[in-house]
Amino acid sequence: MLGWVLIFALLAIVAGFLGFFVLAAAAALVAKVLFVVFLALLVLSFVARALRGQSVV
Repeated sequence: MLGWVLIFALLAIVAGFLGFFVLAAAAALVAKVLFVVFLALLVLSFVARALRGQSVV
């Protein structure tokens, strides 16, 4: 899943170099949204494991 973030970030960089500002902005937005979603899922999984008494590391 995190691979999608990297793909959209790379697409945003390439599109920015090529001058497709609308495409670059859209890809960057998707990358940012996916990053926040996966970061929230990571924190949620850490909290759930901690509440169950399991190691979070």
